[in-house]
Amino acid sequence: MAINDLMMKSPEKVANHISDWLSNYIDETGMNGFVVGISGGIDSAVTSTLCAKTGKKVLCLEMPIMQESSQVNRAQEHIKWLESNYENVASLRLPLDSVYTSFTEIIPEAEDKEAQFLSLANTRARLRMSSLYYFAALYRYLVAGTGNKVEDFGVGFYTKYGDGGVDLSPIADLMKTEVFAVAKHLEIIKPIQEAAPTDGLWGDDRTDEDQLGATYPELEWAMGVYEKGAVEDDLSQHQKKVLGIYTQLHRQNQHKMNPIPVCKVPKKFL
Repeated sequence: MAINDLMMKSPEKVANHISDWLSNYIDETGMNGFVVGISGGIDSAVTSTLCAKTGKKVLCLEMPIMQESSQVNRAQEHIKWLESNYENVASLRLPLDSVYTSFTEIIPEAEDKEAQFLSLANTRARLRMSSLYYFAALYRYLVAGTGNKVEDFGVGFYTKYGDGGVDLSPIADLMKTEVFAVAKHLEIIKPIQEAAPTDGLWGDDRTDEDQLGATYPELEWAMGVYEKGAVEDDLSQHQKKVLGIYTQLHRQNQHKMNPIPVCKVPKKFL
């Protein structure tokens, strides 16, 4: 399969560019620093490290909700590594298990169990977003998003007003494979670089590939094909399958990627 195995020309220049952009942005806003949710995944590890490279204050917030142990271990190991390398980094562990459990105890049982299961998974992300903004308001920090390009603008693989609720997106112009290239340059800990990507919303070890039905390199390839409008006759059966997965996700998640629709009232009514 002709997957675009992205070869970044200079991960160092990319990392420095993003870090400089973050530093300039925080100076322009007059805010005091950044707060980043740490999941134990590659995106939050790279984002928090790029924020740390600015020299500005960074609060790393770990917010487990009945989390799979390997994810917790990676998050804590990354935070430890970050604090040992950057004096401007502080961290806080905020277990949200009891908050989440309290919520599940007061909501009514739904007839559609599958829909309720998905809704509760998204609730986890929204509880974390609320926690990030509590500390952002408390310290006058900005919430740094951790979404990458194929997730944010390709398949919409994030929770609306959850991990999608941020003040700025440092790595949203990088494909997932490019994030891995930057991670290698930054010397992010090996367990994170080697772990299969996961959104951490289910309390088990399911991966992003399990949920999406395709790998990130495949989805990045499909994103390029979709944008170019390639003729399907030129594709193999597997390529058509991957392109179909991408196309369906891209279309059904437009409500996440597009601005909120506003009903325009005719002037004659006002």
